[in-house]
Amino acid sequence: MSPPAVEVPAPDRRYNRQRRLAWIGKHSIAIALGIMFVTPVVYLVLLSLMTSDQALTADYWPNSWHPENYVRVFEVTPLPHYLLNTVIYAVSSTVLVLLSSVPAAYALAKLKFRGRNGLFLLVICVMMLPPQVVTVPLYLMWARYGLTGSLAPLIIPALFGDAFCIFLLRQFLLTIPSEYLDAARVDGCGEWRTLLRVVLPMARPGIAAAGLFQFFYCWNDYYGPLLYTSENESSWTLSLGLASFHSVHHVDWNLVTAATVLAMAPLIIIFFFAQRAFVQGITLTGFKG
Repeated sequence: MSPPAVEVPAPDRRYNRQRRLAWIGKHSIAIALGIMFVTPVVYLVLLSLMTSDQALTADYWPNSWHPENYVRVFEVTPLPHYLLNTVIYAVSSTVLVLLSSVPAAYALAKLKFRGRNGLFLLVICVMMLPPQVVTVPLYLMWARYGLTGSLAPLIIPALFGDAFCIFLLRQFLLTIPSEYLDAARVDGCGEWRTLLRVVLPMARPGIAAAGLFQFFYCWNDYYGPLLYTSENESSWTLSLGLASFHSVHHVDWNLVTAATVLAMAPLIIIFFFAQRAFVQGITLTGFKG
């Protein structure tokens, strides 16, 4: 009696399997890092769908699903009002920072004048300065004008630019060939028209990266709202509102995590649609020093 025939995989199936194994081996570190970063977010979402009693246990999977936790969050805290304040703060600061930082970065990158290197060194020094160093004099100044308890002390400083955004945009503008600017000047364009008509269209990835950095910083900012708006709940942002929600409803971890997921969702959506411009702007920034 002849032995049973052994099924041999087809060459194309064997080749596809080898390609998959080779791809997994090549990207094993990236896959491991991706799992490491995604796991806490997944656990946060699962925790937000548990009951209040199960959220205090060591269970990783809900015994029963409770999506109504996301509705209860709006019933126990003024989350839409916190969200509105956060949007006002983040959008206004981002727009004002870009309007003031782009001309400064253009001057440091493309204009030749005495003291340019000294000004750039000053920008770097300001970027390294901890914000806590100037907290007391700034707070006294805003209190003297009666602006504490509002979002004004958080938004008005954006009119004067941001050191990190100026540095990032300056590094990106150095990658733009000066020949384009010289051609525009030969055609009769002044510096402002050259900036608006030539530089800005070519600097969109860098501007998008700087804008995203500023927007994400303002959205997650806790120190600034705590310092200037803690006395007036109507001006609280999401970060400050979530912190107070945590202290008041410290037992309802399912509601706390549900509110956290709702606060994270807009950032994830924005980054998902803008990640190409963000990565391109960060990549091109390091080509010239």
